[in-house]
Amino acid sequence: MQASHGRKSGHFLVHGLIALALTMTAFAGEALAQGGPGQMPPPDVAVKIVEPKDVPLNYEFAGRVTGSREVEIRARVSGILLERTYIEGERVKQGDLLFLIDPAAYEAAVARAEAMLQQEQARLAQADREWKRIASLFERNAVSARERDETLSTVELARATVAGARAELRTAKINLDYTRVTAPISGVTSLETLSEGSLVGTGSADSLLTRITQLDPVYVNFAVPDSEMMALYALMDAGALRMPARDRIGVAVKLGNSTTYPNDGQVNFTDSTIDTQTGTIRMRASVPNPDKRLLPGQFVRVALKDIVLKNALTVPQASVLQSAQGMIVYVIDDKDIARPTPVKIGQAIGLEWVIREGLTAGARVVTEGMIKVRPGAPVKVSAPSGLANSASKADAPAGQGNR
Repeated sequence: MQASHGRKSGHFLVHGLIALALTMTAFAGEALAQGGPGQMPPPDVAVKIVEPKDVPLNYEFAGRVTGSREVEIRARVSGILLERTYIEGERVKQGDLLFLIDPAAYEAAVARAEAMLQQEQARLAQADREWKRIASLFERNAVSARERDETLSTVELARATVAGARAELRTAKINLDYTRVTAPISGVTSLETLSEGSLVGTGSADSLLTRITQLDPVYVNFAVPDSEMMALYALMDAGALRMPARDRIGVAVKLGNSTTYPNDGQVNFTDSTIDTQTGTIRMRASVPNPDKRLLPGQFVRVALKDIVLKNALTVPQASVLQSAQGMIVYVIDDKDIARPTPVKIGQAIGLEWVIREGLTAGARVVTEGMIKVRPGAPVKVSAPSGLANSASKADAPAGQGNR
């Protein structure tokens, strides 16, 4: 009985080992069918097909607001400051009276000059009468030629004296007019520097009365790195840009609270030299400022407008990786093999990079799943989602804007 039981147990053990072997063989066959033992299936990746499109370039720089004109109002005659006729900080118009300097002394000077002119005119009239008499006598040989010449000289001297008296009168009237200090331009006044009752002079230290700043339009001064300007000019010369003429570039002004000022301006000055200390080129834009929201000294951001790069190739920023050889992207070939491709990037446009070199139109660039991709290994391409879709949606209006 015991021997029979041992034979049955051995029989069951053999059949179990055979079944296990068959099962392992089946699993091994399935593994081989899927690519061999120890191999992972190809990773799923999302791609974007690179297509040329027009994209607006973003050039933005720090700027500072100044008045388009700033004039110092100075006294041109000395005297006591009798009156200030404007409200400090208010807008004045060209020709408005600002200050009145005591005119009494200058009125007296005008009266004195007028009297001197009348006196010299009387002397000239007397000399003219004398000349007529001597000239008549000379024709009858009643007087000598010397006497005639002396009389003529007296007339000429009297005429010159009258001309000098007229000039003195004109000077006196000009000085009298200078006692009324008027606005040479329209603008906003600053604080007065000398109060009423003060003695003003005509020197640099005691003649300044106030300042007027023209705030509509205002100027925004900014500096552009010479490398960026040279790159921009190179694109212009190559015909790769669609933009206004160099002297008609529009600007948008961004305020400190990240809002955009409603009135656009235009570049009206570009320096012809490069600042050797900063390596920048000075530029200036004129910006309408009817509401006086922009004030001199205010810091703003200046963005150049209507500069469009034609037929640009772009990829999502997340697609660009840093490697030991520089920037790369994974390009999927026609056999679904991932190929690392070196690229040179340009400007950031929204969530994308402009690709300057390395890609051609139609390339399939990996946008999601890069962490699982191995160089030269196969991948499984799926429909774009997530970041790829977001970037594509963000690109559509960006490529069509500012045309």
